Amino acid sequence: MNILLLNGSPRANGNTALALREMETVFAQQGIETELLHIGSRDIRSCVACGRCSELGRCVFDDLVNEVAPKFEACDGLVVGSPVYYASANATLVAFLTRLFYSTSFDKTMKVGASVVAARRGGLSSTFDELNKFFTISGMPVASSQYWNSVHGRAPGEAAQDAEGMQTMRTLARNMAFLVKSIALGKAEYGLPQREPVQRTNFIR
Repeated sequence: MNILLLNGSPRANGNTALALREMETVFAQQGIETELLHIGSRDIRSCVACGRCSELGRCVFDDLVNEVAPKFEACDGLVVGSPVYYASANATLVAFLTRLFYSTSFDKTMKVGASVVAARRGGLSSTFDELNKFFTISGMPVASSQYWNSVHGRAPGEAAQDAEGMQTMRTLARNMAFLVKSIALGKAEYGLPQREPVQRTNFIR
């Protein structure tokens, strides 16, 4: 069992990282291996809709997206963390996720996803919702906690004072570990859900 965690904050040791490390501690207690990657400070360009990934099997821009793709394919769960900018996720992270999800053709069904957001005050729910959409369009179950997956803090390390937020992270990690283990057992016994051929309907014909 292994879970990949992505830190979408430009700060390697800010409040987003603090929340993710709180989860890592619980994963270790649950016997689950983790890898934490710092994405938010990297130079990641956005998707240009060239369609070359369908021919190459990877993104045409050979950068961190292609480096992380095999890690994404191998993992049992993905945690994505971001600070809140104007009630939205960090644009670097969104560009990274857009290209990562679109350029990878492997089946993501039943990989467990979770998003974590950090902010001084507001915009957490909209950012949380934005990140979860990457999972739900890909057949990935979304792990939940006792509250929305968010922590409050402005200065680096300040989120440690958010007792409820830190507890939410620990609960999320325990729930995610349970889901990952349960799905592994289900796959061994029953296999993955049957998939129908994809039907695409355009609204303008």
